[in-house]
Amino acid sequence: MSQPAQQQEPPGVQKEMRPVPDCGEESYEGHGRLTGKAAIITGGDSGIGRAVAIAYAREGADVLISYLSEDEDAKDTARYVEDAGRRAVLVRGDVSDAAHCREIVATAVEEFGHVDILVNNAAYQMTHETIEEISDEEWDYTFRTNIHAMFSLCKAALPHMSAGATIIGSSSVNSDMPSPQLAPYAATKAAIANFSASLAQLLGDRGIRVNSVAPGPIWTPLIPATMPPEKVEKFGENTALGRAGQPAELAPVYVLLASDEASYISGARVAVTGGRPIL
Repeated sequence: MSQPAQQQEPPGVQKEMRPVPDCGEESYEGHGRLTGKAAIITGGDSGIGRAVAIAYAREGADVLISYLSEDEDAKDTARYVEDAGRRAVLVRGDVSDAAHCREIVATAVEEFGHVDILVNNAAYQMTHETIEEISDEEWDYTFRTNIHAMFSLCKAALPHMSAGATIIGSSSVNSDMPSPQLAPYAATKAAIANFSASLAQLLGDRGIRVNSVAPGPIWTPLIPATMPPEKVEKFGENTALGRAGQPAELAPVYVLLASDEASYISGARVAVTGGRPIL
């Protein structure tokens, strides 16, 4: 599936994309792999986060959906979670604020009583051709959103996680094949992979597993909202499969890593890149 040239204002709205991303709304079938679990998903309103929320709900988990400001996308995702017979909790706000990260976890504990799965997925990026174009404020905001938030969320969630719980970070193929036009974003994605590997070793004796997923070019609102139209049109063509991936194609990996089937997988970075290799 290819996409025409298009552009949106950040952070982007899923329903305005052409084509609209496939988040598994009509295709994902659950098999009870996460029955009784409670999950937090940041950036859960659209794209990869929506696909993961739908999959988790259909696998039996209740889901807290953290999102920035895309109210309609978030409500749509919540509806799919509830249609699966699970609880959906929406928390609006900016994860670049550490206090808001603590609020997200506190809300999950209040609503669910515990946290079994934490998916650190919210992200910010912007395309720049030169380093001089990157402001100090943008550099700082990218790091606060993409990696500082992961630290704050993990630290807040751990007191409410028991053996068998799992943390998943959304890294990127950019973690070791950085696009120079996405320099701040790429640096944070490398940090996510590295921090996830550190956490896996720090938390192993608690029975808590930590992994990261490295998506390649995936068709989400982040793309038309942060790239020029001519790059959007060619997005994904540089993969072996010759196309951008759909969020629904990521969901099974996030399900596996959150499930008891992955009981000996920790410290891994799983590539879902359409054939672009990562080291």
